[in-house]
Amino acid sequence: MIDGNPADKSRKADPGLSIHVLLPPPVSLDVEPQDIPLEIVYEDAELLVVNKPKGMVVHPGAGNPDGTLVNALLFHCSGKLSGINGVERPGIVHRIDKDTSGLLVVAKTDTAHNRLAEQIAAHSVTRKYYAVAHGHFREPSGVIDEPIGRKPNDRIKYCVTQHNSKQAITEYTVVEEFEKYSFLELHLLTGRTHQIRVHMAYLGHPLAGDQLYGTMKKEKEFEGQCLHAGVLGFVHPTSGEYMEFSADLPEYFTQFLDRIRKQ
Repeated sequence: MIDGNPADKSRKADPGLSIHVLLPPPVSLDVEPQDIPLEIVYEDAELLVVNKPKGMVVHPGAGNPDGTLVNALLFHCSGKLSGINGVERPGIVHRIDKDTSGLLVVAKTDTAHNRLAEQIAAHSVTRKYYAVAHGHFREPSGVIDEPIGRKPNDRIKYCVTQHNSKQAITEYTVVEEFEKYSFLELHLLTGRTHQIRVHMAYLGHPLAGDQLYGTMKKEKEFEGQCLHAGVLGFVHPTSGEYMEFSADLPEYFTQFLDRIRKQ
């Protein structure tokens, strides 16, 4: 209400106006807590850091109504999660893909959520990934600064494009080379959807196992991209202390490395 009257959405908020906002009552969560094992790397009253396994969806959505990380978090935290992202994504500050394993920070309070989201928006969060990509790179390290947006006529995929896109920057370093693959360390300077997968495919080096952006050939050890969020660092939202966490390469990843080392 503006000066006691319903607000017109086109009206500008000039100085001196009396503005009243009526908040609707909270909506009870319709996402059920589920007793699903979690690997908790760190936890306090404000947040927790989780090492998500490959194959787990972060939050409920079409085709994945339950069995998600959110279902597990609601059980573990007794429902005490930030409500900023609504009833389907409580506590979720950022996401990683279903078939990407690794570290995520989850907010328990709205204050923690807002302050962590500010760091992500400012690109000040440390995020290092490890991946196996097809082929050999011309340079042992490099920076990919190419904008990413949705692919025309395909709402599932993203691509490097100048149309309706956002800046995306990925640093990569080749850790080890094999006959047909390269083991990479990647540093995200931005956090666009599918960023690493899109940038690697753009270079002509799609990730091993990536059925969406790579070849249709399946690596026999696993399904989905060989990508692991191995390092996560941020400033604690209340203490102001910089914290950094790491997660070892999962078994599917190390077994694949062992096999291609022997080729």
